[in-house]
Amino acid sequence: MNLAIIPARGGSKRILKKNIKIFNGKPAIAYSIEAAIKSKIFDKIIVSTDDKKISKIANKYGAETPFFRPKEISDDYTPSNIVIKHSINYFKKKNILFKNVCCIYPVAPFISYKDIRKAYNILIRKKWNFVITASKSPFKIDRSFTKNVNQSIQMRFPSLYKKRSQDLKNSYYDVGQFYWGKQDSWLKYNNLFKNYSTILELPFLRAIDIDDLDDWKNAEFISKNIFNFNQNLKSK
Repeated sequence: MNLAIIPARGGSKRILKKNIKIFNGKPAIAYSIEAAIKSKIFDKIIVSTDDKKISKIANKYGAETPFFRPKEISDDYTPSNIVIKHSINYFKKKNILFKNVCCIYPVAPFISYKDIRKAYNILIRKKWNFVITASKSPFKIDRSFTKNVNQSIQMRFPSLYKKRSQDLKNSYYDVGQFYWGKQDSWLKYNNLFKNYSTILELPFLRAIDIDDLDDWKNAEFISKNIFNFNQNLKSK
């Protein structure tokens, strides 16, 4: 059995009511719920929230909200894996066990049900503990540098200064869409970024992490003017 958990607390600070803020015509969380439903691989899709309005909207779009998340794990500092463990344990107490669990972020408007399926197939066929959505960094971060208090600069990796850029390894970053994992792995491990995990690589334009209002506006622009444009071309 497969479980989808969408962690969506009500107290977002940088973007007010971020999880249910309207993104191109519908609440942001709706994209995550609809993708999970369309993937047709989940036995249960739930939203873990502490907010009644989020719960109501989640139900409207087809997700369950079987409980309200406790206050002590609904603050700015609670990591996602703690929320996932809480949900898993909620069902374990009811003798409902899942083999695989997918954490889907509530603000992921470029999420695709096809990607959810692809990552799931990687998880079960290759025996990984976790599969993470990631994208290749457009920059060679091994050549990056910092700026000191006195305005001077300092390389992060001085030993790589003379290396050609084409000889440097590619770097990847977490795009914050979803994370597949075995149920037992979620309960056992706290860090997903280890050698028991792998990635599903997403294209750069769909790998947009929305942290502030500028990110939000940029994402809406791309959604309206690039993806809608491409879709129109395909339909002709």
